[in-house]
Amino acid sequence: NQRKIGSCYENLAADFLTEHGLHIRERNYRCRIGEVDLIAMDGKYLVFVEVKYRTTGVSGYPAEAVDARKQQTIAKCAMHFLMKQGNDDVPCRFDVVAIAGAEGQEEITLYKDAFTLM
Repeated sequence: NQRKIGSCYENLAADFLTEHGLHIRERNYRCRIGEVDLIAMDGKYLVFVEVKYRTTGVSGYPAEAVDARKQQTIAKCAMHFLMKQGNDDVPCRFDVVAIAGAEGQEEITLYKDAFTLM
């Protein structure tokens, strides 16, 4: 089941981010616009994180899947989250966690500030 697999890799990404000093605030934040995989704090920054994984390179590298359309959806979800929280003056950034490789042999790459709010 794809949802279960996605959840497994999101947990792996959350653990990776926690090990690198980020504090996870939300997992799978959903609104009518879409979803953000993880929302974390990194110092003063509120970080919206998209997690992408690929077991092989057949479909391309994971980070390549975060195209302009996906970025726009994440940005709109981020704005929804900020308005709902009543905290739209906090500095934000958008990161991508790319996970590649077979189970147990994953390579995790964090792309900080992978894209900007347009």
